[in-house]
Amino acid sequence: MAEPFSVPVTVRGYETDVQGHLNQSVYVNYAEHARWSLLHAAGITQQGLISKGVGPVALETTIRYQRELRAGDEVEVTCDFAWSEGKTFRIQQTIRKTDGTVAAEITAVGGLMDLTARKLVADPKEYFRALASQPQLFGL
Repeated sequence: MAEPFSVPVTVRGYETDVQGHLNQSVYVNYAEHARWSLLHAAGITQQGLISKGVGPVALETTIRYQRELRAGDEVEVTCDFAWSEGKTFRIQQTIRKTDGTVAAEITAVGGLMDLTARKLVADPKEYFRALASQPQLFGL
């Protein structure tokens, strides 16, 4: 099995809270950054999604915080899509320090919304497959 897609991130001082660790909301930003980086690496752009009349939507996000992150910490944020036969898909993500310490695990449920009907499309993986120049990055 291939390693999941990942992007490096450095924790910036302005992202920390009064306790000196990464603010809880920033973990979601890191996860979102990794997801869009994966789309970009696979050849999918926002314009490409719009031209097909769809846009990604987050339906659920669960974060398990395991170790604190502090300003200057270097991390890798992984992104691994898991497909089903329905309208939704899962995204498993890990934020890991360079020493291997897992700081957080993020599980998200997403879908693709038809921008005209404002409803989820029936088979999002087919849209990803059609739009991507490298669909293997999504496990397709």
